[in-house]
Amino acid sequence: MTSSRNAIVFGGSGFLGHAVVQALVAAGYTVRVPTREPDKALELKVLGAVGQVVPFLASVRADAAVALAAEGCAVAINLIGPLCEKNKKNGGLATVETAARLARVAKSVGVKHFIHISFLSQGGDGRSCYAQTKIRGEEAVCAFFPSAVILRPSLMFGPRDRFFTRLALMARYWFLLPLLGGGEVRFQPIYVGDVAAAIVASLGDPAAQGGTFNLVGPRTYSLRELGQEVLRVTGRKRPFLPVPVWLARGLVRFLSLLPQPPITQGTLEFLAVDSVAQDGGALPRWGIMPAALEDILPTYLC
Repeated sequence: MTSSRNAIVFGGSGFLGHAVVQALVAAGYTVRVPTREPDKALELKVLGAVGQVVPFLASVRADAAVALAAEGCAVAINLIGPLCEKNKKNGGLATVETAARLARVAKSVGVKHFIHISFLSQGGDGRSCYAQTKIRGEEAVCAFFPSAVILRPSLMFGPRDRFFTRLALMARYWFLLPLLGGGEVRFQPIYVGDVAAAIVASLGDPAAQGGTFNLVGPRTYSLRELGQEVLRVTGRKRPFLPVPVWLARGLVRFLSLLPQPPITQGTLEFLAVDSVAQDGGALPRWGIMPAALEDILPTYLC
């Protein structure tokens, strides 16, 4: 039997997932977190009361497994979407095929609300597998679950993030900080907790069903300004080394041969195009006052 207070979060053990689970728990939901590595998700259990957060071993690559995991849930949230597939022959598998499967199966088992996290971008040169698969993922979700809510956040920050924590680590050990292109690409960084709050708020907004919304922070920064802010917070001084995008692409292809590359092609392509909202974003719609980057970075960077 479906309960209006049961939610399932696919990709819930990651950076955004941790914040989403916490927000759902605070809103009174019982949260299921299917994962391939339950041991790494055990820390989520302490976010709620006993039995309120349930991580468990499950695959998202089979309809039967997804149906079993989502049975009885009124809410399904898809956070799965790696920046770029390692297997070029199956490019976009996790983002597109899995998104389609989750939406289709969720609809078939009676899920009432489906939320899909995409990303905010002002285009690109068409070669970004990240951009292509994100767009295709949105289309696949909407095809099977027309009332799904699509949320497109700009660059996210907060404890456990990859961009700012890695940049701070580089500033600690490197004499120069690489700066993609001229550092003029623009972002509206958004606190991960505000993205999670928007997800929960959209569940209580019937008019949001079937809509697509941009999620952005209160201020626009260039890539250079973001680097300068990290240096300010960490109290370090480092010169920037401009790296042309074409050269960065070649370096990333080489680094992709490593078991755990420090940067993927998708991350590179995301950082190469503007990620700002011309409409001011959807947070005001739900009464959410976005946190400022300057207030949050000092709480977790060193």
